[in-house]
This record gives sequence, C-alpha cells and structure tokens, in this order.
Amino acid sequence: MQDVDLVVVGSIGLDTIETKYERQEDVLGGSVSYACAAASFFARTGMVGVAGTDFPEEFMDCYRHFGIDLEGLQLQEGSTFRWSGVYEDDMINRRTLSTCLNVFADFMPELPVRYQSAPYVLLGNISPELQLHVLSQVTAPKFVLADTMDLWINIADEPLQEVIRRVNMLALNDGEARLLTQEQNLKGCARRILDMGPDYVVIKKGEHGALLASRSGFYLIPAFPVDDVVDPTGAGDAFAGAFMGRLSQQDGIDDKTVCEALLYGSVVASFNVEAFSLNRLELLDKQAIADRLAALKAMIRIG
Repeated sequence: MQDVDLVVVGSIGLDTIETKYERQEDVLGGSVSYACAAASFFARTGMVGVAGTDFPEEFMDCYRHFGIDLEGLQLQEGSTFRWSGVYEDDMINRRTLSTCLNVFADFMPELPVRYQSAPYVLLGNISPELQLHVLSQVTAPKFVLADTMDLWINIADEPLQEVIRRVNMLALNDGEARLLTQEQNLKGCARRILDMGPDYVVIKKGEHGALLASRSGFYLIPAFPVDDVVDPTGAGDAFAGAFMGRLSQQDGIDDKTVCEALLYGSVVASFNVEAFSLNRLELLDKQAIADRLAALKAMIRIG
C-alpha cells in the first residue's frame, strides 16, 4: 500500500441540515469527511475517524470515490455521531438543534503504522487532549495544522496551549481569536497567538476570507464570491483540507507557498458551499479548480 502524504483526524457525522433552500436528513458530514475530500484533489490522504455500525455503505463508497485511504477509519458497534441545525437566511448564523456524540464520545484516535510517518497532519476540531494524543504518535511531521473552537478555549485552555506550542499553524475564526487572546484587533490577536509558538496563524472570517499572519508579516486571503450559498456546512474544513493537500505538494514551505495553498483552500471551499454535504465536491475536477483559481486571481489583480 502507498504511503500517505497527509493524515486528517476529525469527526465523521450524519447531519440533518435546514437552509432557506431545503431540509436534508442524515447526509454525510463531519470535519474529516469535508477535509479529506478537499485534500484528495492534491494529495494521497489518510482518514482517521470513527463511525458506527449504522454508517451507510453509500458513504463509504463516497470516500472511495475521492480515493481516500481508509485504513485509519474505525467502525464501532453503535450509532454514528449526529448533528442537526438550521441556518438563518443570511447563511452565516446557524442554530444547533441537537448533538448526539454516540461512538464519537469514546473516540481515541489511533494512527496506522503507515500514517505515523506522514509529513503533513491536519488536526480537525477535536478536543486538545485528542489532538495531543495524535501528536504523540507521529514521528517527524513537516507541517501540522490544528483547528480549534470556542468550546475548547473555554474548557480546555491548558491542553490547548500545549497544542498551540507544538503545531506549525493554528486555524480559528475571528471570534475565537478574540476569545483566546482577549484582544479585539485581529492583528493584535494574531501577534499574541504567534507568541504562543506556531509559525502561522489563520484567522477565518467567513465570506470575508481569512487573515494569515506569519513572523514576516500579514496577508489577506480572499473568499471567492459564489452566486448561491446552498449549504455552508464544512466550508472551513474544506478550506483547511485543500490548503494542506496543496501545501504537501510544494517544494518548500514559506510565506509564498502558504499563501498560494490558502488560495486553493478558498477556491475548493467555495465549491463546497454550492450544494449539501459533499455533493458538489463529488462533481468537481482539477480543471474546474484551476479555472476558478484563475478567476479569483484576476479579481484581486491590480494593474
């Protein structure tokens, strides 16, 4: 079996989602699903997650469609993690209706031997303790990205600080950056986080793109404006997955290659929101990604 370039660890879920367009029940979701699908356009990607015995075979076929390496996918007796939510008409704010952890409650990520030497690792939005558990299993990663959220900032600050010290990049949204640092200005937030240890910080701002901070400076990463946002679920995970997949194919890592890979992340995330679940990504190909990337660069070119 081939080695993998990128290992992605996160949640697998069955989502029930309602937007202004329609309501869909028990569609494939979870951070690892979106991130692995997005990364698969660029890199050999290994999935680490857990699903229950109720997980539909058609969703396994979906993973295979993307060519995702599934050795790290655990199937356990019981029900798969389930989440349901409703988006407001602005497609930005959403209300969670229910969360049932099920087999995800006891998830203890174990990396297959082939995954332990992977040069790139994406730690999805799982608890900092589990992120540290994964980090203890990888041998010499070249680049590690960790995602986080307000819950872990509020209840697991100490292990989260340890994660931040040990990764190359931290990704979080603007509200979470302010909560973590107690700063209001996003540049100030980024500087404080860089002082905690990582080489890069990505502060996500939804439809307004993202702010990248490094020790050399600040960069704005625009979001590609789509005509119709059908389902925003998983956009951040697709952004991170495509970024890491693209970065893993670069000759080196510096501000330029990180920025370029983030543009790919922005483009793939823009496709993701055009349909529910992974439906749009299943129809995507590399040429469409290249065409939209060219369109995005044309939009931001001056002179």
